Amino acid sequence: MIDIQEVIEIHNTLITSFGGSNGIRDYNLLISAINRPFAGSGDSEFYPSVHEKAGALIESIIKNHPFIDGNKRIGYVMMRLFLLGHGCDIEASQDEKYEFVIGIASGSASIQDINSWIFSHMKKG
Repeated sequence: MIDIQEVIEIHNTLITSFGGSNGIRDYNLLISAINRPFAGSGDSEFYPSVHEKAGALIESIIKNHPFIDGNKRIGYVMMRLFLLGHGCDIEASQDEKYEFVIGIASGSASIQDINSWIFSHMKKG
């Protein structure tokens, strides 16, 4: 599971470092976003693989918009930290990362598109 206090602290650091308005817009949407990757029914997980969990996480944070500002930033950072915690990372140019995040925010990227992008840009080790 992901610790909500860590997410809030990371968000605060991002806002302090890069600018924007600090604060949580909707605490319940934040909880929902960080719990979604671990959702399931019975013994079946909705997002069984690491890249699918990472995809659910970034999509939920960006689309739920739980913070006043910086939702795309914290969404991307949390996805990447999640992957790093599982021995993986993203290998892509800044432009590719930017387009990926903007696609999620604009609604043009489905969860399947998101998962496919992560899988194709994910490296182990």
